[in-house]
Amino acid sequence: MLRRDFLRAAATATVMGVLKDGSGADREAGKVVTVRGPVAADALGVTLPHEHVMVDFIGADKASRDRYDANEVFEVVLPHLKRVFELGVRTFVECTPAYLGRDPLLLKRLSEASGLHIVTNTGYYGVGKQKFLPPHALTETAGQLAGRWTAEWRDGIEGTGIRPGFIKIAVEAGPLSPIGRKLIQAAARTHKATGLAIASHTGDSTAALDQIAALGDEEVSASAFIWVHAQNARDSGVHFRAAQRGAWVSLDGLGPQSVERYAAMVKAMKERGFLHRVLVSHDAGWYHVGELRGGTFRPFDTLFTQLIPALKKAGFGDADIQQLTVANPREAYAIRVTPAA
Repeated sequence: MLRRDFLRAAATATVMGVLKDGSGADREAGKVVTVRGPVAADALGVTLPHEHVMVDFIGADKASRDRYDANEVFEVVLPHLKRVFELGVRTFVECTPAYLGRDPLLLKRLSEASGLHIVTNTGYYGVGKQKFLPPHALTETAGQLAGRWTAEWRDGIEGTGIRPGFIKIAVEAGPLSPIGRKLIQAAARTHKATGLAIASHTGDSTAALDQIAALGDEEVSASAFIWVHAQNARDSGVHFRAAQRGAWVSLDGLGPQSVERYAAMVKAMKERGFLHRVLVSHDAGWYHVGELRGGTFRPFDTLFTQLIPALKKAGFGDADIQQLTVANPREAYAIRVTPAA
């Protein structure tokens, strides 16, 4: 047996051991884990697939819950969550990773008060010259990092009992750096043990395609991969290439000034037959730790107040809107292990 085949066989044995030990990937297939527990993916309803409650850009070495008042954050954010609930949203995917302001207990309070399903994550944010990575992320192997992230899935985050519902990583523009490659490898191995989707903040289209290739090397399908910030690609043709390989193309920086451009990107994906691989969100919110009452908070409603009307004007029907806002997020975030063909 070749060394590579041996290592793959060992990795598969490890993953199967995790599954048999009760990680839940087998038992929870077709569900999504929220901060209040697993729910059936069919119960998610209208979903915002990439948003933030709070972010702290101080750096991994200084990030701490002592740096903010959770009660104040709750007061600032809750009206915005209630607003989207009134607009019909039922699920809110919160993408702030560890060491950048992730606070699962705060998210649970907000979920209970707003009525929204809120989904948090595991994984690390590998951009900003490694400012947001804990020291062990630089020295540990991909397997060791996957072990940490899988433990959060199995046991809960930081003793709270609250489990992640997806994997969030971040990589710089490509070609992939060694740390970027290690993060996507760790994410792939965590996916194989948990069935969680991989959402990757991605520097450019080169890095996106490199990550899809790296997943193939780990025997994970591109359908487990969400290309975060795909709207930044200079050539929209790469959206088609990624979608053709099965990846999710996440157009997630929507704001009032970009409605026309987003409508054009979504329309192009529909015309090429890839509407079923598109996610749309705002990457908004962001109570900024360190600023007075969190600074300027960007709301989460442009999708409903401006983009959907623009898409309908462009000929999108109710079934198309249902595809974008309900079916696609449900499919993207449902728990399933997706081995490469």
